[in-house]
Amino acid sequence: MARQQLDSAGRFFASIRRMFPLRDRYILHHLLLGLAALTGGATALIWLTQSLHFIGMIVQHGLSLLAFLHLTLLMLPSFVSVILPVTCFLVILWFYQRLAGDRELTILQATGLSPLRLARPGLVCAGLATLIGYGLSLWGAPLAYHHFHRYELEIRNRAAAFLLEEGVFTPVSRDMTVYIRERHSDDSFGGIMIEDNRVPENPVTILAEDGLTEPHGDVLRLILHNGSRQTLNRRTGELSTLLFRLETLDFGSPHDQTLSPDVAELTMRQLFHPQGDLPAHAHNKLLIEGWTRLTGPLACLSYGMIGLLCVLRGRFSRHGTIIRPTMAVLSVVGLMILSLMLKNLAERNPALVPLLWLEVLLPIIVGGGIFLRDAARTYSLSPASTPFRQPPAQ
Repeated sequence: MARQQLDSAGRFFASIRRMFPLRDRYILHHLLLGLAALTGGATALIWLTQSLHFIGMIVQHGLSLLAFLHLTLLMLPSFVSVILPVTCFLVILWFYQRLAGDRELTILQATGLSPLRLARPGLVCAGLATLIGYGLSLWGAPLAYHHFHRYELEIRNRAAAFLLEEGVFTPVSRDMTVYIRERHSDDSFGGIMIEDNRVPENPVTILAEDGLTEPHGDVLRLILHNGSRQTLNRRTGELSTLLFRLETLDFGSPHDQTLSPDVAELTMRQLFHPQGDLPAHAHNKLLIEGWTRLTGPLACLSYGMIGLLCVLRGRFSRHGTIIRPTMAVLSVVGLMILSLMLKNLAERNPALVPLLWLEVLLPIIVGGGIFLRDAARTYSLSPASTPFRQPPAQ
């Protein structure tokens, strides 16, 4: 059994070698390494700049370095899914341009290889980047952002417990104020008074001998012992009093944040089939977000095709080393601007959704057609390189 598995593995690797000769493996190896290095460096730079926004929250609330890393690292899948098409394009353009500058492409073309054969490693690299982009766009980024949103809200809700100071009336929300007489070493409180105006018609005043706080889901729960709950009915002026031994009260952060799901953390099913009656603009926004997740990863293949076309099409020129890369960069920048414009327009008019697909598929279709047309031609050695044959003797 083990021998059969080894034989099957050997045949598999042999088929891979036949499918990808040494030159293709050499190009693909450098492309993948460059893609990983450039994407990792760009992601680290963006992560560093974005994480600075959370420094204040971490310092003010006294959170650990591990909590800071946990919070900020959850943003990485979203960063990678956004910058992956650009880094894929830059790596393909840079490496193939380097091959052209070193005359390696000229030598390979002189051996009879068509532009499609030369572009195959770049297309494989762009295809792998597209698959990774779909994994991040459809699953990784929404899931990571969902955990990021919950963890950020949990940190802010925990901060309410740290803001409770002795002898100070602390507003924990817009409609609730908490006063504690003393704070113990185990983070429990003594002498608690709470003014709860979340229901304006029936304000509540709570007095308790002691209590403590603990996280409960997405809110902070205050557990009170041995106290009274006084409720005033503003219509009748009646005051009712309830004595308790144990009472729980949930409240959020001082910013009064609630766990409302963001568009970036919704699943594809929630985007295309939202629950409840939504305004037309909100419904269109969800639909366009779903279509953007489906079309966005194809930009890796689309931008990569532009880079390959600009390098492999045409003869080597001393001035082409500057003109063609510049044209490729300007084309990709134009497509990115066009994508943003179409997304904004489609949110107002969903009938423009097909233009989102056309914008990413058109470079792929045009580039593929050009490469297939060139591959259909006969590539052979030039007459100067063919061996001289003497005419047969008569």
